[in-house]
Amino acid sequence: QVQLVESGGGLVQAGGSLRLSCAASGSIFSINAMGWYRQAPGKQRDLVAIIYNNGSTNYPDSVKGRFTISRDNAKNRVYLQMNSLKSEDTAVYYCNVKWGTWSVNFWGQGTQVTVSS
Repeated sequence: QVQLVESGGGLVQAGGSLRLSCAASGSIFSINAMGWYRQAPGKQRDLVAIIYNNGSTNYPDSVKGRFTISRDNAKNRVYLQMNSLKSEDTAVYYCNVKWGTWSVNFWGQGTQVTVSS
């Protein structure tokens, strides 16, 4: 089991920046990847960024070049730096880990990001 606690959401104007942080605890030795997803009202939860144990990352085109994911293994934290924010980035952002042999998903409680235009 892994527990995830996010912080750093809030209200920002379009064009601004926010940094999300997620702290992992529990059975962290079996984490395969850490990432961020987001879910806007009435929409599905979509991948925003993911970073694997080997350091490789993946982003959807919608955030590529604007968002950067990073990981501090010593602190068991993952970060999401979001720049040039747009109104369409407004959503609840969830920290996620892929855990164990079957890459079981664990989720944080979510943090609201609101971008005003």
